[in-house]
Amino acid sequence: MEYKNSKLTEEDVKLRFITPAIEQAKWEKLQIRMEYYFTDGPVIVRGKTVARGKPKKADYLLHYKDGQIPLAIVEAKDEAHTADNGLQQAMEYAEILHVPFAYSSNGHKFIEHDFLTGTEKELSLSQFPTPYELWNRFVNKNKYNEKQLQIITEPDYFDSFSSKTPRYYQHIAINTTMEKIAEGRNRLLLVMATGTGKTYTAFQIVWKLIKTGVAHRVLYLADRNILIDQTMQQDFKPFEKTMTKIQGKRMDSAYEVYMSLYQQMAGDEGNEPFREFRPEFFDIIIIDECHRGSAKEESQWRRILDYFSGAIQIGMTATPKADENVNNYTYFGEPIYTYSLKQGIDDGFLAPYKVIRISLDRDVEGWRPYKGQLDLNGNVIDDKEYNVTDFDKKLVIDERTQAVAHCITKWLKENGRFSKTIVFCVDIDHAERMCRALRNDNQDLVVENSKYIMRITGDNDMGKAQLDYFIDANEKYPAVVTTSKLMSTGVDCKTCKLIVLDNVIRSIIEFKQIIGRGTRLNPEHGKEYFTIMDFRDSCRLFADPDFDGDPVDIIDGDPDGPLPNGPEEPTTPESPEPPEYPEPPESPDEPPYSAVKYHVNGVEVNVVNERAQYYDTDGKLITESLIDYNKRNILNQYATLDNFIQSWNNADKKKAIVEELAERGVLLDELHKESGKECIDDFDLIMHIAFDQKPLTKQERVNNVKKRGYLYKYSDVCQKVLTALLDKYMDEGIFEIEDTRVLDNSPFKEFGSPMKIADLFGGKQQYMYAMHELTQQIYAQL
Repeated sequence: MEYKNSKLTEEDVKLRFITPAIEQAKWEKLQIRMEYYFTDGPVIVRGKTVARGKPKKADYLLHYKDGQIPLAIVEAKDEAHTADNGLQQAMEYAEILHVPFAYSSNGHKFIEHDFLTGTEKELSLSQFPTPYELWNRFVNKNKYNEKQLQIITEPDYFDSFSSKTPRYYQHIAINTTMEKIAEGRNRLLLVMATGTGKTYTAFQIVWKLIKTGVAHRVLYLADRNILIDQTMQQDFKPFEKTMTKIQGKRMDSAYEVYMSLYQQMAGDEGNEPFREFRPEFFDIIIIDECHRGSAKEESQWRRILDYFSGAIQIGMTATPKADENVNNYTYFGEPIYTYSLKQGIDDGFLAPYKVIRISLDRDVEGWRPYKGQLDLNGNVIDDKEYNVTDFDKKLVIDERTQAVAHCITKWLKENGRFSKTIVFCVDIDHAERMCRALRNDNQDLVVENSKYIMRITGDNDMGKAQLDYFIDANEKYPAVVTTSKLMSTGVDCKTCKLIVLDNVIRSIIEFKQIIGRGTRLNPEHGKEYFTIMDFRDSCRLFADPDFDGDPVDIIDGDPDGPLPNGPEEPTTPESPEPPEYPEPPESPDEPPYSAVKYHVNGVEVNVVNERAQYYDTDGKLITESLIDYNKRNILNQYATLDNFIQSWNNADKKKAIVEELAERGVLLDELHKESGKECIDDFDLIMHIAFDQKPLTKQERVNNVKKRGYLYKYSDVCQKVLTALLDKYMDEGIFEIEDTRVLDNSPFKEFGSPMKIADLFGGKQQYMYAMHELTQQIYAQL
């Protein structure tokens, strides 16, 4: 049997024809990116197993300048395919990357798709356009003048302070911003999910605008000190000699970049520090997390923005359009570019997440006092039924706090007790009590270091002092923090593995911001996904049409059953939520806190509900087991039994089938454990799970091969080699014997070197044919 193809492979086509044609068209090496991987491939999580999906890769990405202004995508196909076979893929990648021209070639000719005109045409190899031709077509279509071209093309990205270079979507955000400014737009909105580098993108925009002379002074506004400090210390550090943070009332005009809290700049009506500057002082204003301040007319933001109305104003946010921030869209206009949470997860730049939904019986059934019942402080409790929206806001039940703490502690013990964890509570009082309950559940580690669990809230200077240590991936303590609203935005904790929601969240914006605390990937510290533990049904917001990132799976209830009640906890007096100075106002949809907060104990609280659930692609909650989920994904790839068997038998390496399924979310190792079928190989597992076929063990498959007498066609010594291969298959699986390196190991060494073993069969080609035939025999259907 010959394993040869008379037609040229894709690599041969690229080497012999496509690359020479591109170079002949005067594209310089710095303008050509080959094998351009622009995504990392999604992180796939099944149980505790993690794998990477297939990244997106363009065969060629051609730039007008080195690394900037992408002009063309070229997809190559082997000689067995037509020239236009790769055009659809080239067009898909071109649309993702905002590239105006797409090409496909099989080495005989090019097919061009022009996104500027919507036309397609064939080109000979010698007709491939030069960079100047494509650039002129791009410029002429957009009618750019010399000044506009200078803004768009100069200078290069700043990259000398680190090895960090913009990702593809950051390229698009930066280039699109420069194009819109060149066109005369001065109100711009960028929507980029938390963890995708909004601040880094802003830095590159500011850098380019300063270097092109469009901007001489820049104002960067945010509403949290931590946002300002992180920005100055990290992404904007190259400006450190020409950058200042506005503090107090003194306004120094000697700097290039000014960082400020908008509250600091706005002051009070009649005493407005921003008026210390002339209205034309700033050329660019960056408004970070612009959804929080809002651009509505009566807001503090607007007084600053209106005063500096002549400046180019760029709003940046992680949240899509919603009722709460619609004013920002009215003010800035529709986003010039959006990179969503869902896209970030699909591309593999953001961490996917699981959701554990835990229902407590008191939350489900409610609680009502008996007539005249007093709370622990001697107050008569209002006679009404209290539910999950009241707990910890109007009524404190100690046992409920303890039950939540037990669930969190149990998760930590199963998944790593130093997993960085943020517990979002109703208010500061709740955060303080939750901190105490968690410390009592984790006394062994608290004894070792009292900072293992900390409360970080606006009123707690000691806690806030630990925030930098919490977000530092190399710091062990604190590992677990309780908070209310202080950490819902601006906290860049790349190693956060657990987010606990013990507060009813009504705002989709607040929900997305909280979820964003965990979306950063950090594989070097073991952070490849994170978990959301929800006690208040806040995850109902996943079904909101404004939410754009589905969880990898959802589990309702504690899989190990109800947790026992803990000891009673001491109480603490109510403490109103003080602002972090100067704190923005609460979200308008937050109900006011109760004037009286009742406090009781002696109430039995248990965990109820044990259902595994997932969200489908429409955002609907469906009940489905891990086995059902994988079956559906397998059938999406192989619609029929015959289709699967044919694909399996035709595959040169069976491992390729398994890897392709893994890219679609089917992780067979986890499925082996879940189904209890660990003695069968992957072929039989797929046949059994997806197509309801009776599985055979590897031992049974080996016995069937021997019964058929297949081995007798070979000499005695070859039969011994093949029998040893069957034994190897039975012990370690098909992947082991498909790899010729198996011949380097025992027991094959007794037959001689791999070359000598191949000679026993008549040569390498004959040995490979025998191996192919052996695998066919192993998987032959009875």
